[in-house]
Amino acid sequence: MLHRTEMTAALYDYVVNATVHEPDAVRRLRECTETMPESEMLIPPEQGKFLHLLVHLIQAQKTLEIGVFTGYSALWTALAFRNGGRLVGCDINETWPAVGQPYWKEAGVADRIEVRIGPASESLSAMLADSQAETFDFVFIDADKVSYADYYEKALALVRPGGLIALDNCLRSGEVADMSATEAGTMAIKKLNTLIAADDRVDASLLPIADGLMLAVRRR
Repeated sequence: MLHRTEMTAALYDYVVNATVHEPDAVRRLRECTETMPESEMLIPPEQGKFLHLLVHLIQAQKTLEIGVFTGYSALWTALAFRNGGRLVGCDINETWPAVGQPYWKEAGVADRIEVRIGPASESLSAMLADSQAETFDFVFIDADKVSYADYYEKALALVRPGGLIALDNCLRSGEVADMSATEAGTMAIKKLNTLIAADDRVDASLLPIADGLMLAVRRR
């Protein structure tokens, strides 16, 4: 019989307190972001630490983030680089990344993070036109859900063989398993989850971390 541990509030606090250990600048950026009206867009600390570990494990030196918000996940990522490293972030809103910039500077990684403002699809197409195909080690997608399929295809072209793509919110608060859920973002994610599961270009796994994190490794 399969055993699944229910994630209670007390157990969640235990997980975070036992293993996350946010650096001071990271913690204060999260706390600052939590006061904003759009705070629901912030990833939780255990997910930030998990992304940090992934970047560290694959020794990524060039990463891409589609949907920067205030740069909490970008800060976790940049702190995982060894001997430099570079993160290129795409966001439609220049105000949100500006919130994170003082914390990036305080953590000593501001020079490792470049933010491109504008529609992400256009920024990604520009990178492909600039001969950056297969040059990224890691891509994190956390932006408008109806555009995920487009972002995924462009990310596959930009990431190197053996590189990793991580897509956030792939459980949509459980709505992907609700046949009555028809919201556009949920429908887009359900379709993409099915596509990735059958995509022979990647090895993929959907993990029940935070709101669901899909990991897809581009096959060589």
